[in-house]
Amino acid sequence: MSKHFEAFFERVRESTDIRSQSDLARALDVGRAAVSLAKKKDQVPPRWVLTLSVRYDVDSRWLETGEGDPSGDDGVVFEHIPKVRARLSAGGGSFETESQVEGYYSFRADWLHSRGNPKNMVLMEVVGNSMEPELKEGDLVLIDQAKSDILAGGIYAVGVEDTVMVKRVERLPGTLVLHSDNTDYSPVKLAGDELDNVRVIGRVLWVAREYM
Repeated sequence: MSKHFEAFFERVRESTDIRSQSDLARALDVGRAAVSLAKKKDQVPPRWVLTLSVRYDVDSRWLETGEGDPSGDDGVVFEHIPKVRARLSAGGGSFETESQVEGYYSFRADWLHSRGNPKNMVLMEVVGNSMEPELKEGDLVLIDQAKSDILAGGIYAVGVEDTVMVKRVERLPGTLVLHSDNTDYSPVKLAGDELDNVRVIGRVLWVAREYM
């Protein structure tokens, strides 16, 4: 979480029509008590920064830290994509499916918009080795939740009951097949009642890898 609530709130007042903490609570659609708690802890949830940034067209980095320009007018426009705590399993499945935002990553707006609507995008971390060599454990993947229609050869985040996995998905009559790139893993075939518990979360658009 960001710190220094008072400095953050002053920047909010400077760049929006929000004048009181009650106004802030209404703009964020949270209870007045949530704002009071943030002030007491001297912390600002990252989602608040993103919500206000989008609603009032104010640069989120400036709102959060005071650095840069409120308008973000430095010649390059960026969008801020949330990284969520849910981790995509590329093995037997990950049960860490909470959608709490851990932070934000900045991408060039023109690049994102050429691939879809940034508001539908989210970042998640890959766990496991079943998609190697294409995806490795620890990779960060960008997912477009609006792209849930199955395209041949596409890699998708798929929820199966409480498990979140990343697989190549094939749709057959009455069956959904989840393929791994790692040949040590057999395809997972889901049919009949099993399909009631399957949700295609979105298609993987991009991957980032950190080299040690």
